[in-house]
Amino acid sequence: KDIEFIESYYFNKLEDTRFSSSVGKFVGFTEQGVRNAADWNNDPSYLSAMKAQKEVYCLNHVQIKHDNAL
Repeated sequence: KDIEFIESYYFNKLEDTRFSSSVGKFVGFTEQGVRNAADWNNDPSYLSAMKAQKEVYCLNHVQIKHDNAL
């Protein structure tokens, strides 16, 4: 419940676009990032694939990472 999947895209060391599983969509931080986010948010297959990454990556690996940290 407390796990969040975040994927950020950078250009010239500046965060351009970010997907956050808690928001459920892409957010742009620059002019180009806003355009990218709008395009990606309008693609239902890509958006649903990104939403699934929380379960695919985070939830399936959290126990392994936790055990290794201990």
